[in-house]
Amino acid sequence: MREKGMEQSRKRRTSRRALLGQLACTTLAISARPSKLWAEAGRALDQYVEPEQEIHPAILPPPSTISPLDDQFLNQLEQANFLFFLEQTNPTTGLTKDRCNVRAKDTSTAASIASTGFALTAMCIALKRGFIRYPEARLRVVRALSFIWHKLPTQHGFFYHFADINTGERVFESEVSSVDTAILLCGILTCRQCFQDRDIDELAHAIFDRVDWTWISEGTSLLSMGWTPEVGFIHSRWSHYSELMMMYLLGMGSSSHPLNADAWFAWKRSIFEYDGLRYIGAFAPLFINQYSQAWFDFRLKRDRFADYFQNSVIATDAHRIFCLTLHSEFPDYSEDLWGITASDSQKGYVAWGGPPAMGPIDGSIVPSAAGGSIPFLPADTMKVLHNIHDHYPKAWSRYGFVDAFNPLSNWYDTDVVGIDTGITMLMAENARSGYIWEMFMKNPEAQRGMKLAGFAPYTPPVTMQESIVASVPPKAGKAVKAGTGRDGKGR
Repeated sequence: MREKGMEQSRKRRTSRRALLGQLACTTLAISARPSKLWAEAGRALDQYVEPEQEIHPAILPPPSTISPLDDQFLNQLEQANFLFFLEQTNPTTGLTKDRCNVRAKDTSTAASIASTGFALTAMCIALKRGFIRYPEARLRVVRALSFIWHKLPTQHGFFYHFADINTGERVFESEVSSVDTAILLCGILTCRQCFQDRDIDELAHAIFDRVDWTWISEGTSLLSMGWTPEVGFIHSRWSHYSELMMMYLLGMGSSSHPLNADAWFAWKRSIFEYDGLRYIGAFAPLFINQYSQAWFDFRLKRDRFADYFQNSVIATDAHRIFCLTLHSEFPDYSEDLWGITASDSQKGYVAWGGPPAMGPIDGSIVPSAAGGSIPFLPADTMKVLHNIHDHYPKAWSRYGFVDAFNPLSNWYDTDVVGIDTGITMLMAENARSGYIWEMFMKNPEAQRGMKLAGFAPYTPPVTMQESIVASVPPKAGKAVKAGTGRDGKGR
């Protein structure tokens, strides 16, 4: 059983590294067509001019609009999600499993530092919602941060993507990961503000200040995706819009080893058009619009390029419409059943999404696609989540939704995945209360990073679409046409 669990995690690791390569426009691309499209997208926006934008003070909006019934359901969902982080975290090391089989006894020992970052944040939500008592929550967080500081192997403050849950030793010959370290740091910083405890505060400061962002950037403006002792730095860099925003903002916000503010302007923001919608996007799964915004609060703020919260609203709506256009081929896709993002499938871990279509789309549904987008499209995503829970009982487990399922083939995943369970739980709470946004944004590192990036409050135009279009530089180049069909050409 242990070998099987490790093999599943190894397959997921390989697929995700291929996905990361694709996002960086490298030869690690998953398929030839998305790689070719990436090259086109990479040429779209090479130079920017700052658009004229009058800045006004703004009051933060309510997190989202959800009904009392929605709130009750999300509380049930969050409680189930928290059970994963409670039961699948080693209470001594504080490391959380990458994934867990919910249909059989799980004996896997592969932890993910990203899953651990989500687990630490989940502890804050659980404390707020009464899922756990303060003494136990504090003890778990202190033990986790102490192990991370004293015993978890590190290179210049960055951590290996996968580690043994019991010892912290590197597994799968995994890379020292810049993005997964950033997710872990976001969880640590959230705990620092949530608990207001001297021990947690000192450990959080020590762990964060040890991270040498100038090392992972190799003296350039773009961050490497990672490093291994066997080959050194990974050639792929974080150079196009994706979940990278959290890394650059954290790096710029560092007081010990800060990135130069020029790093924020070095990555490309390619403009996509789909069904009349215009937004900054990428040839990548939907999660790239979710991860940074689980912690960083971009609402009613913008830099010189965009309102990134509204951009994710539009990108999510484009994905919803894209799924609906596939109804003739996959009749399960409908107004109350849509959403695909990097996930398990019948054939292994897949990086799929759209528009335009990428990956071998087969009618599968990934609950975290809607779950991680609740604050962006509350009514549309809640319709999907209610439907899955009420009409697809095999898609529900002790820990909430399984990672993916396919109604057309009657396939249901046996696993939940920590990062997908985590993004669902965090965004559910942000939609309900904005609590994680509130806690995380109290960190001076987050505030400093956003200030250096040029974020300021503003009053958005009347429509969301105008807000995004206004951010597009007039000489940015031709936008990428995502099309209206699966091949991106309207067919």
